[in-house]
Amino acid sequence: MASNDESTLDTQAQSAPQPHPDACFDASWLALRKVADSAARAPELEARAADWLRQRRSAAAPGQPLRLIDLGSGSGANPCHLAPRLPGPQHWTLIDHDAGLLARALTACAGLRDAEGASASVDTHCLDLGRIDASTLAGTDLVCASALLDLVDTAWLDQLADACATTGSALLVTLSVDGTWRFLPDAAATKAALAIAAADDDFVRTAFNAHQRRDKGLGAALGPDAASTLATRLEERGFQVRLMPSPWRLRLDQPAHAALALALIDGWRDAASAQQPDECARIAAWHARRITDCDHDRGRDGGPGGGALEVGHLDLFATPPRAAPCAD
Repeated sequence: MASNDESTLDTQAQSAPQPHPDACFDASWLALRKVADSAARAPELEARAADWLRQRRSAAAPGQPLRLIDLGSGSGANPCHLAPRLPGPQHWTLIDHDAGLLARALTACAGLRDAEGASASVDTHCLDLGRIDASTLAGTDLVCASALLDLVDTAWLDQLADACATTGSALLVTLSVDGTWRFLPDAAATKAALAIAAADDDFVRTAFNAHQRRDKGLGAALGPDAASTLATRLEERGFQVRLMPSPWRLRLDQPAHAALALALIDGWRDAASAQQPDECARIAAWHARRITDCDHDRGRDGGPGGGALEVGHLDLFATPPRAAPCAD
């Protein structure tokens, strides 16, 4: 369990600029996606991160904790998932611009344990994420982030890559959207209906991805291009980088999955309508059709039901050039 002196909420960034509305997420959304996030992650990259940390531990002074930073921690789901899959001893620093979410994260992470079952210590830092640099990451063994990269621009990724190169930190960045999603139909869908739906899906997806590239407070956001751009920037600095798919696979006949799909469809409608205001009628018709597809009660009485929604994400793990690479 985190000690009292380490489990304090750092609010030194109270004078930081107000975050952009598109970079703020409420706790209900974070809770809604938590299970899908955990199921989607690439376990091979988590295993490589664990190997990296064991190497670091073997080269450190006995008893010295491994230091992990989680950028854009939100309510703490990322360290809660990773801590029991990584070796210890661990000390986590959770960084976010939202003090309220950090308070939730501190509570959620109070009982963190590492892969050997030992307690992990946790502290928090309320910080404008635009200020990430080598001083922020000093002494860090592994920099983590989840569902963050699509909000940032190329300059921010260069800043992160430079900071990790300077400090010799590895990175494990998960669940970055890749701009793809598709509905997998149930067996009762007709070819004609599928063709119409696919055309409208393509239209809404294109509009949404364009909206994702708007400024979210950290420059012109890279949206679905962020993970591949970070991989390139890291490779240019000598990092060994691995990218793996980590898609959400949501069964629309399962209530929890359907609830997340409904929230996604609402968000895609809103963003597409903002991007293409002259096409609001078409987008509204698409929204109504896809909302109906998420009615999980339909399959219970012999109705269609049984469809799925797959949403593409990418996970990235990278090790710095000064360290020996993980074995293949």
